[in-house]
Amino acid sequence: MNTISASQSISPAIERTKNYLFRPFKWSTYLKLVTVACLTEGGSPGFNFNFSSGSHTSSGVGNLISAAFSLSSGTIALIVIGLLACIALCIYLSYLICRLRFAFFHCLVHQTKEIKPGWRLYRTQGMRYFIVSLIIGLIFLFVLVLAALPFIFGCIRLYQSSLSGGSFNFVSFFLLLLPLFGIIFCLFLVAYVVNAILHDFILPHMALENMRFTEAWAAAWPRIRAEKGSFALYLLLRAILPIAAYIALFIIAIIPILIVAGIVVLLIIGFHLLTESASGAMTSLWLSIEILLGIGGIVLGIVVVFCLGGPIATWIRNYALFFYGGRYQVLGDILSPPPPLPPTPGTFSVSSVSK
Repeated sequence: MNTISASQSISPAIERTKNYLFRPFKWSTYLKLVTVACLTEGGSPGFNFNFSSGSHTSSGVGNLISAAFSLSSGTIALIVIGLLACIALCIYLSYLICRLRFAFFHCLVHQTKEIKPGWRLYRTQGMRYFIVSLIIGLIFLFVLVLAALPFIFGCIRLYQSSLSGGSFNFVSFFLLLLPLFGIIFCLFLVAYVVNAILHDFILPHMALENMRFTEAWAAAWPRIRAEKGSFALYLLLRAILPIAAYIALFIIAIIPILIVAGIVVLLIIGFHLLTESASGAMTSLWLSIEILLGIGGIVLGIVVVFCLGGPIATWIRNYALFFYGGRYQVLGDILSPPPPLPPTPGTFSVSSVSK
C-alpha cells in the first residue's frame, strides 16, 4: 500500500465507510455496527451547560457547599461505597470497550460484519491494551488530583471565610478555579493525543503481530518520529473533521429531530394530564404508559444518535487505517493486497507441464 498523507486519506476512508455500512444495507446489521462504532470511538459526545446568573446562583452554590460540609458520617460512607461501585463498573465497562476496539478493528480491516470472531480472537491483546489504558488513566487522574489540590484548599479557605462574612462569594470562587480550567484543558489535549496514538498506531501492532505494548510502541515510535509533521497534521484533522461533520449533521437533522422529540413530549404530557383526572386502577395504568413512553423516547433518542454518529465514528477508524496502513506494511498489505509476483523466467506452471 502506498504511503498517503493525512489529507489524501480522507476520501478513501469515506468510500470505504460507505461500502462497509451501506453496500448492501441491512437495518439490523447497520444498528449493530454503528453501536459498536460509537462505543469504541466515542462518536456521539453530548455536552449540556446550564448557567444561571444573579444572587440566586450565588446563594444556591453556597447552600450546596454548606450541605456538602454538613453531611453525616453514615451519609459520607454511603456516598463512598456508591462511588467505589461506580468506579468498579466503569473499569469493567472500559475493559469491554477495549475488547470491542479490537473486534471492530478486525471487522474493518477484514471487511467482515461479524463482531464475535474479533471478540474471541483478541482476548489476550484486549487485556494487555486494557491494563495499559488503565495505568495511563490512573496517571492522568493522579496528575489531575495533584494539580487540583491547591485549588481545593483554596476553596475550603474561601468557604471558611464566607462563614464569617455571611454570604458565599461566587465571583471569587470562579476566579479561584479559573486557572484549574486551563490545566484541565491542557490535560484533555494530552489525553486526546495519547488515546489517538494508542488506538490508531499501537493497537494495530498488538492485534496483527500479537505484540506487547512495549514492543508495539518500539515499532510505532520510529514511524512517528520520522514524520512528525504528517502525524501532527493527522491528529489535527482527526480532531477537527469529526467535529465539523457533527455540526453539519446537527444542522441538517435538527428539524426532524425536534419534530419527533416534540411528538414524544406531547404524548407524555397528554398521558400525564390523563393520570391527573383518573382514579384508582386507571391512574396506575396511565402512569405505567407514561413511564413506558418516557423510556421509549430515551431509547429512540439513543438509536437516533447512534444512527447519525455511527458513520462518522466508522470513518474515524477507516481514516486511521488508511493513514497508518501506508506506513505499516503488515496493515497496508491487508487493506490493499499486493499483486501476485510474475513467474520468473525458466519456470513452468503445472498446467503448462500437463499440456
